[in-house]
Amino acid sequence: MILIRVLKILLTLFIGLFLCGLIVGIAGYAHYSKDLPDVTTLKDVRLQTPMQVLSKDGELIAIFGERRRTPLKYDEIPPMVVNAVIATEDARFHEHFGIDPIGIVRAMYIGLKQKGFSQGGSTITQQVAKNFFLTPEKSISRKAKEIILAIRMEKELSKEEIMALYLNMINFGSRAYGVAAASYTFFGKTPDQLTIDEAALLAGLPNAPSAYNPISHPDRALTRRNWVLGRMLDQSYITQAEYNEAIKKPLSASYHSPQIEFSAPYVAEMARQFMYDKFGENAYTDGYKVYTTISKTDQIAATETVQKHIIDYDIRHGYRGAEKVLWQPNETPWDLEQIKQTLDKYMCYNGMCPAVVMTSADKEATAVLSDKSSIIITYPNMKWARPFISDTRQGAFPKKVSDTLKSGQLIWVKKTGNNWELAQIPAVNAALVSLDSDNGAIKAIVGGYDFNLSKFNRATQALRQLGSNIKPFIYTSTLEQGLTMATLLNDAPIVRSTGSATWRPKNSPPTYAGPLRLRIGLGMSKNVMMVRALRAVGIDYAADYLERFGFPKENISHNESLALGSASFTPLQVARAYSVITNGGYLITPYLIEKIEYNSGTGTIYQHQPLIACHNCADDDVIAGSTPVSLDNVENESNESDNEEPEQANLKADDDIVLPDINLDNKTIDVTPKYAPHTVNSGIAFIMKDGLRSIVFGGSNWQGTAWRVKALGRKDVGGKTGTTNSSKDVWFSGFGGNIVTTVWMGFDDHRRDLGRTFRAEAGAVTANPVWVDYMKIALKDVPVREDVKPENVISVTIDQKTGLLPQSGSSTMSEYFIKGTEPTTYATQEVGTKVTDSEGNTSELF
Repeated sequence: MILIRVLKILLTLFIGLFLCGLIVGIAGYAHYSKDLPDVTTLKDVRLQTPMQVLSKDGELIAIFGERRRTPLKYDEIPPMVVNAVIATEDARFHEHFGIDPIGIVRAMYIGLKQKGFSQGGSTITQQVAKNFFLTPEKSISRKAKEIILAIRMEKELSKEEIMALYLNMINFGSRAYGVAAASYTFFGKTPDQLTIDEAALLAGLPNAPSAYNPISHPDRALTRRNWVLGRMLDQSYITQAEYNEAIKKPLSASYHSPQIEFSAPYVAEMARQFMYDKFGENAYTDGYKVYTTISKTDQIAATETVQKHIIDYDIRHGYRGAEKVLWQPNETPWDLEQIKQTLDKYMCYNGMCPAVVMTSADKEATAVLSDKSSIIITYPNMKWARPFISDTRQGAFPKKVSDTLKSGQLIWVKKTGNNWELAQIPAVNAALVSLDSDNGAIKAIVGGYDFNLSKFNRATQALRQLGSNIKPFIYTSTLEQGLTMATLLNDAPIVRSTGSATWRPKNSPPTYAGPLRLRIGLGMSKNVMMVRALRAVGIDYAADYLERFGFPKENISHNESLALGSASFTPLQVARAYSVITNGGYLITPYLIEKIEYNSGTGTIYQHQPLIACHNCADDDVIAGSTPVSLDNVENESNESDNEEPEQANLKADDDIVLPDINLDNKTIDVTPKYAPHTVNSGIAFIMKDGLRSIVFGGSNWQGTAWRVKALGRKDVGGKTGTTNSSKDVWFSGFGGNIVTTVWMGFDDHRRDLGRTFRAEAGAVTANPVWVDYMKIALKDVPVREDVKPENVISVTIDQKTGLLPQSGSSTMSEYFIKGTEPTTYATQEVGTKVTDSEGNTSELF
């Protein structure tokens, strides 16, 4: 009886406790389930994935974002990796309903015993719930919510979906999130290439990513890996033979950076800035793929060419001396550790690294690098280092190594082949922009020598005076007003006095030939002829006309110095303007971003639709002038808007040109071709483009300033040099096929000029070679373009000297004219001025 009574009491107590537990459970569920998120959102979750910037062909240029992650679908994850994770983290993953009661009891027991819940016991499903929806705090309330969410997840999601979320979400250490990123970070592989021991290593990391990191803690990582292999063997995921083979393997992990196909940091920064402006911090986490218009071949060619010519300039202007002197030759040398600590404060730039000279003799010097290794610099690899005195003066070349290098000097060195050369960080800088003139796509852009030295993008931000690079645009305005390539302008000195000030524009070189055709004035870059042409059409008209090429009104000066390029523009603005001449008169808009995709595979969310040039359109909307302006005033100074210079604070660069304000909310992509504004008559653009070819190929008895371009070996090329006063800025802009490229070189410090060595630096000798070397590669597979003559252009044979219709026996050439502007009078035929008398004596009539 007593036993039965005890059993009844126990049964009653059990039922009571069960009912109380049930009531508490229901109440707890009701309480903790309030305001919990909908687990079905995990079906379309967007994992934090870094932004990728790619070339037009999909080659990786840069990655932006703290977390490296490449989301995979479940069927892209090898079963071996899944099994290793299950064996390690959740052995009953396929059997439980979201929670593992045994694991929970164990965690509660240890928590009560230790008076704090530090033990996990969480299933993979619970870990997914915690990481996506909850905070990392350790408390009963958070654990209750985690359990509720896990149970709900098991009802709404398949085991495969939960496992894919886990393996894409979890932290493996070293900024690698997800198994794909971890595979590459530690092994340089994709998950399907992992071996058993490598999969086991990764499976052991999520429990403590820092403590088990195989790079910083290899011993711990090895122990953890072997434990995982044991778990895989116990649960029959691997055989005894596979275990025996895997357990013997040493750790093979090493750090692998993201695999960048090629470097284009100025491009990457432009894309990053645009995406950040548009999406804020989400730009770095939402997995955007930003496809640029950049071509790998062209971009590498542009970068290497700009860097080479910057170094060439720097070398020919002399050695500026050591970066720093750590000790004098008569003082005790520093020890290697002191040297290393100093060198570690410096970066390497384009293979140029810091070193400290230890010894120096006649034929060689020894130096130490930051890794404490020793190198030798021989005389042939430093003999270029004649002293820099000023931008226009250099000292004598050194006769022995010790003339230049001394013990204790911190210098820059660069390895070429097997030899170490003396180097120096260049002070000069340059920029290059290359466009598709038909649609504005940027093919290559270089903003300076090295992005790590200076993030200032000179291609889009540096406002520099144009010099003679402006002449084609002003000459185009004169064609609009009825002048022609055959119009004669006087190549003679000009002197303008205003009060006590005197302005004397000069040719460079300062030689003068009298009346010349406009084509020759353009081809030989005659400054005084340009001033006279500007006077013919008027300053205000020419200044307003420049806006047709996309030049900002705020940057244009309204005085006669405009003819010599006193206005300041960026290289990108200049390249755009030259595109108008070469594409038939259409003001295309340069752009960098071709399309934007979500990394999750949801498709293209933005596709750029450029405004294109139309090569088959009628020219009715832009009429060329046919009534020539008077040339009577070209010898008189102009008083229009005299001395109006733009305010420096108001000058405009290109930020709104390259990266337009786009509406990403409009998911409908319009693929209908749209034409760029037709701002210059096609006939006039055709004639000016032909004039730019003359700068390359010259005439029958004169040579153009861009004759070096002939090295390209093609006829569809042309361009214009540009040099400002004192050679502070040098330019070359030109075209070939459908490519327009602009090159600028100068100092960021406007007070410095490019100076001279054995010759003066100028657009023709400093910037033009950069352009030629780049275009040799950029034009390699570009077909030669045959321009079709517009209907309003005619070809007329003229007298070369006068530009009029020729007499018999004259030296003639073919010239293009807008219909109605061609010459109608004949050149006066020159006759002899000598007479011979009856005795055979010759004398002059006059």
